[in-house]
Amino acid sequence: MLVLLLPLLAVLPGDGNANGLEEPVSFHVIHIASFYNHSWKRCLSSGWLSDLQTHAWDRNSSTIIFLWPWSRGNFSNGEWKELEMLFRIRTIQLFEGIPRHAHELQFEYPFEIQVTGGCKLHSGKVSGSFLRLAYQGSDFVRFQNNSWLPYPAAGNRAKHFCKVANQNQHENDITHSLLSDTCPRFILGLLDAGKAYLQRQVKPEAWLSGGPSPGPGHLQLVCHVSGFYPKPVWVMWTRGEQEQQGTQRGDILPSADGTWYLRATLEVAAGEAAGLSCRVKHSSLEGQDIVLYWEHHSSVGLIILAVIVPLLLLTGLALWFRKRCFC
Repeated sequence: MLVLLLPLLAVLPGDGNANGLEEPVSFHVIHIASFYNHSWKRCLSSGWLSDLQTHAWDRNSSTIIFLWPWSRGNFSNGEWKELEMLFRIRTIQLFEGIPRHAHELQFEYPFEIQVTGGCKLHSGKVSGSFLRLAYQGSDFVRFQNNSWLPYPAAGNRAKHFCKVANQNQHENDITHSLLSDTCPRFILGLLDAGKAYLQRQVKPEAWLSGGPSPGPGHLQLVCHVSGFYPKPVWVMWTRGEQEQQGTQRGDILPSADGTWYLRATLEVAAGEAAGLSCRVKHSSLEGQDIVLYWEHHSSVGLIILAVIVPLLLLTGLALWFRKRCFC
């Protein structure tokens, strides 16, 4: 079954940095094979440079999809064709081999096999590689020091897998070479080809809003920060220079254009909201922090209400007079 995993390694490259990117940077391939029964199965594969997807696998044409103009790195067309063919062949073998060994390994339908592998860079140097296989989302086996090792919690079937896989040392040598040689060579070329895009600086936009009331007499203050790149950002509610430790940061979420979004909330008593502000720090701002004051947000809301309410009253009066005239 080890042979079935080799295509994943060929397209690899981990978490590391070589071109001024945030450290560390990795390239990893994710391969998910779903087996619903003996004849119905599906396979999804993708390549990622840290949090950015750079490659996909077209199941219909059995070809690699390059999601960015620089996704080819410095590999030649010939090298990509070889990797594509290898991936195609091994994917077919995966679909044929897993069902054949399912009973032996006590895999019960429906089940999923997840494989992730790649290498990491730190300061432009390889800092490690990895190849892990999971069954139903739980760690099963991993490749380390030129051989397969079971995860302790995976039990005897993982041990059996490793025993069979490690009988073919030639395949283990190929796996090791792909992880330690092909992967680092690819990731360095990818970082170089995508340097202009990956090192870009996009300034965040920020705005305030009120969230759902946490209770009587209390407010939830929400600070939205969007459209920033790179990912590292600092967002905090403050009172003057004092950080408010009650600030809750959500997950940093990706946007469709490759930038990021984050929101930070703070729950306070209604009478304590005055004097609070949201401060945003980001590398693109070059030290010029964004500071938004809650009073200004509240004032804008009051101004809007002051304009809208009279307009609604005037509209109502106009409709009433029009109705009277028609009567």
